Amino acid sequence: MATQIEETLKRIQTSDGVIGFVIVNNAGIPIKSNMDDAMSVRYAGLVQQLIATSQTAIRKDDATDKLTYLRLRTKHNEIIVIPGIQNHRGGSKRVAKGLLHR
Repeated sequence: MATQIEETLKRIQTSDGVIGFVIVNNAGIPIKSNMDDAMSVRYAGLVQQLIATSQTAIRKDDATDKLTYLRLRTKHNEIIVIPGIQNHRGGSKRVAKGLLHR
């Protein structure tokens, strides 16, 4: 499975317009990225805030609903966020994947 994930990340990185990606754990710490550390930490913090705010808004409307995909598009960039849960050595670990696209 790890090989499949690595292959997917390589395919994403070589897609036209992709600037970078960050995979963040539940604590908001980047666990994998192709950007420098400072940029990874910056995006991780911003994305965690965005996820928390979005989930709160969604749950106010329907307490059983949850955020599965978030796309934020500006005039110059696009950020795609996919929050989820990934099994990790018998436990579960929340992971948010952010993809910066131009």
